[in-house]
Amino acid sequence: MSEPSTPPAAVPGYYQRHIFFCLNERTNGEDSCAHHNAQAGFDRCKAQVKAAGLAGAGKVRVNKAGCLDRCAGGPVAVVYPEGTWYTYVDAADIDEIVESHLKNGQVVERLVTPAELGR
Repeated sequence: MSEPSTPPAAVPGYYQRHIFFCLNERTNGEDSCAHHNAQAGFDRCKAQVKAAGLAGAGKVRVNKAGCLDRCAGGPVAVVYPEGTWYTYVDAADIDEIVESHLKNGQVVERLVTPAELGR
């Protein structure tokens, strides 16, 4: 008779947190994140994460994304594993997301994208 097997240990994710920035640009006249300085938000976040020593394996990854289908709240970014969606307007908002959420794990409630906002 064989002994019961022990389930494998959970393998931690490669990154503690992952933030994706929608950089999609619609050329058909519809509004999109690219029309609201999304690239500047992405660039600011990437620089702030690196400057804070948060970049790299086991820490934070900042990524570009295509359309995340939340255009009405744009520009948007989403942080995983929490699945927290943010709408931001300037560098100060990005700095607050980096410091509060990416560094300290505290959601920035005032920047959370309303659940009902989609495309």
